[in-house]
Amino acid sequence: MAGRARSQPTDPVFPTSRGRQLSRDALERRVTKHARAATQACPTLTGKKISPHVLRHSTAMRLLNAGVDTTVIALWLGHESVATTQIYVHADLALKERALARTAPIEATPGRYQPTDTIMAFLDNL
Repeated sequence: MAGRARSQPTDPVFPTSRGRQLSRDALERRVTKHARAATQACPTLTGKKISPHVLRHSTAMRLLNAGVDTTVIALWLGHESVATTQIYVHADLALKERALARTAPIEATPGRYQPTDTIMAFLDNL
């Protein structure tokens, strides 16, 4: 890893032995290989989809849950627009609930909305 200490911002994150960018296929093979090995140590991984995309998405969700601003996540992921990163905000129900809890009037009772039987009957008849 000593060679990475002098890396440039434009250097590939996953370089080949020649310093070039690792292809998507090669990266996928490495992730698959190491996921298989991890399954031996952690059997709960068995049957779970582990791919570069899943790792990228999981990392973005963890950053979002840690309070990292979506603009920073967008830059980190290489998104051209912050709007693309909003997918992660919409995907996380717990994050939505925390945001709603901060905007609720002080006198409001915390918790989830439970529609009455009348409202449910109306909706069923639509």
